[in-house]
Order: sequence, then C-alpha cells, then structure tokens
Amino acid sequence: MPKRLISSLNSSLERWLPEKRLFLRSDDATRFLRLRPLTQLGCLMGGTVMFGWTLFASSVLVIDAISSGSNEEQMVQAHAAFEERLAQLSSERDARAAEALATQNRFTAALQQVSEMQSQLLASEKKRSELETGLQTIQSSLRQAISERNDAEEQIRTTDGNGATDHAREEEIAAALDILSGELRDTAKARGEAERTAEVAQKTAEELRIERDQIVTRNDEILNQLENAVTVSVKPLDDVFRSVGMDPDEVLEAIRKGYSGQGGPLNPISYSTSGNAALKQSETKAKQIVVTLDEMNTYRIAIEKLPLAMPLKSSYRLTSGFGRRWGRMHSGIDMAGPTGTAVYATADGVVNFAGQQSGYGNLIKISHELGTETRFGHLSRIRVKQGQRVSQGDLIGDMGSTGRSTGPHLHYEVRMNGRAVDPMSFIKAANNVF
Repeated sequence: MPKRLISSLNSSLERWLPEKRLFLRSDDATRFLRLRPLTQLGCLMGGTVMFGWTLFASSVLVIDAISSGSNEEQMVQAHAAFEERLAQLSSERDARAAEALATQNRFTAALQQVSEMQSQLLASEKKRSELETGLQTIQSSLRQAISERNDAEEQIRTTDGNGATDHAREEEIAAALDILSGELRDTAKARGEAERTAEVAQKTAEELRIERDQIVTRNDEILNQLENAVTVSVKPLDDVFRSVGMDPDEVLEAIRKGYSGQGGPLNPISYSTSGNAALKQSETKAKQIVVTLDEMNTYRIAIEKLPLAMPLKSSYRLTSGFGRRWGRMHSGIDMAGPTGTAVYATADGVVNFAGQQSGYGNLIKISHELGTETRFGHLSRIRVKQGQRVSQGDLIGDMGSTGRSTGPHLHYEVRMNGRAVDPMSFIKAANNVF
C-alpha cells in the first residue's frame, strides 16, 4: 500500500483513534512501540470478529442442546397421544359393534313378534269368516223355522190344535242365536286387540330399524376414522424404510417369517343368514383395518431393529458429514464433544468387534437384524466385549481421540449389507416415526 495512502488514512482516523505509544523500559534503555490509528482499527476489527464468532458458536451449541431435548419430548408425547387415540377408537368401535348386534337381535325379535301377530290376525279372520258362514246358515234355518212356525200357527188356528212343540223349537233357535252373537262379539274384540298389538309391534320394529341404521352409520364413521388413522400412521413407517434405501415389502416379509407362530383349537365356523349389506360392509372394513394394523405392528417390529436412536445423549457439535472429504470418501459422521462423553448403542444387536483398528483407533462394531451394522470409532474406552449382546440405549464406550483424529469426537457409521449409508438418514427417519 503506498505510504501516501497510509498517511491519509491515519490522518482521517486521528480524530477517533489518536496515536498511542507503548513504552518498554529496561535497566539501561527505554523503547516504545507506536500504535498508529490504522493499526488500532485493525486490532479492534480483529477483536470484534473473534468476539462475534465466539458468540455465534456458543449460540449454536445452546440451540442444538435445547432442540435435541425438546424434539425427544415432542416425539414421546406424539407417540403416546397417537397410541391413546388409537385405543379409544378401537374401544369405541367395539362398543358400537356390540350395540349394532344387540339392536339387530331386538329388531329380529320384533319382526318375529309382528309375524306372530299377523298369524293371529289371519286365524281370527278365518274364524270370523267361519262364524259368518255359520251365522248365515243359522239365519237361513231361522227364516225357514219362522216360516214353518207361521205355517204351524196358521194350521193351529185352523185346526185349533196344541202348539207346545213349535214353541220349544223357537226357544232352542233363540238360544242358539244368543250363543252365536256372543261368539261373534268375542271374535271381533279379539281381532281388534290383535290389530292394535300388531300396529304397536310394527311401530316398535320401525323404531328399532331406525336405531339400528343410526348405530350402523355411527359405527361406519368410527371405522372410517380408525381406517384413516391407521393409514396415516402406516405411511410414515413406509417412508422410513424408503428413506434409508430399504424395500418395505422385503422388510415386512422378513419380519413375518420370524414372527409366524400360530396355534389354538380349530372350531367349525357358524354363519348367520340374517343381517343386511351395511353390517357386512362394516365387517369387511373392520377386517381391512385389522390387516392394516397388522402391517403397522410389523413395521414397528422392524423399526425396533433399525439403528434409529442417537449414539449420544449429551450436547455435541457435528463437525463432518457423510460423503467426500478432502478427496476421499468419509463413510460416517463426526460428532465432537469432551473426552469421556458416554456413547450408547443405537439398536439391539451383537458386538462382532471391539478393539483397535487402523484409522479408527478404538472401534466397536455391532451387528443388527435386517442386514445393518453400526460402527463407533476413536473411542477413549471400550465397555463391551466381542460376542456380547446389547440393547438400544446400553452404554458401550466413551468418546475419545484415538486413531487418525484431530481432537476428541465420535466417528459413527451405519452400514447396510456391508455398504456405508448416511447415518443422518436413519436419525431423520426416526423423527417421522415418533
């Protein structure tokens, strides 16, 4: 930089940053350092940059620590809320199905009662018809008897004989008419009561039918809600396996082979011929929901076998990601923290290596199901042995700086069928599940 320009800048800054002199005194001499305004400005700018960088790095660490804790709490709360809602929908569905079955039974009983009342009506009508036919016959006989009586009276008046026999016959006919009239009244009364009972039974049957339809409709709504809930729950599980490069169908098939136990006595199936299309449709939908729930449970079994947990529970700083670094492939992620930071297993598995390995330093390899393996490198201490079975969340070692390392950190790898994959894809996938 030209001296004229430097002098000009110093003169401009003289008003705010006057020249300072730093005296250095010894026994036999005194020297001083001249701090010109431009030099002071450079020192101030450098100090400001250092202070800002320190403040920014501290903020990032604090935000990471806070977000890590809050995300875990939110995942646990969301998982618990979903399980509780699913249990409520299942219990409500069972209750509505029981109500629908009870209503169907009452409706069938009402229909049977209506059928019996109709049979009684037909019998009463038949009896009334027979009585009317008998009445017509008696009336015809009565008219004939009256005609004969009149003829007899005429003959009596003519012959002036005894009419005691005709009088007795008239009394018998009058008694028969009284009995027949009483039977007709009783039959008419019984028919009226049967008609009223049939009307009440029909009204009750209609009310039961309406109640049954309402319960079926409500049950269908609950089944739809439950179906939507399990469908929405299955999609994130399916996306988890796709996001880490696994075929969901192959995963489900592998889990079903390992969980295929069956048993129990075999009893003959009884089929009901009663019911309607709405109930059969609800039954079909309920069976489909059971199938989807089985698929979701199978997914959850598979997820429990994947390394989705975090290897560190304390604060850390991500210093290197997965991919190419300095012209070479970096097969995992680096998570920096203090020496001795606890390192945990990220899934259930078996330790297949625990010792020194070139580049990795102190290394732990854990084999998991579904062809996955996790590696934990640069440890200061190994707390497990080869062949030991570990569970998710077990303490397996301490963070360190062994092997090819520039400082204390954890080198974390996830391999599928021997091929290294990005561990962050598993960590991010866990956020879509819990």
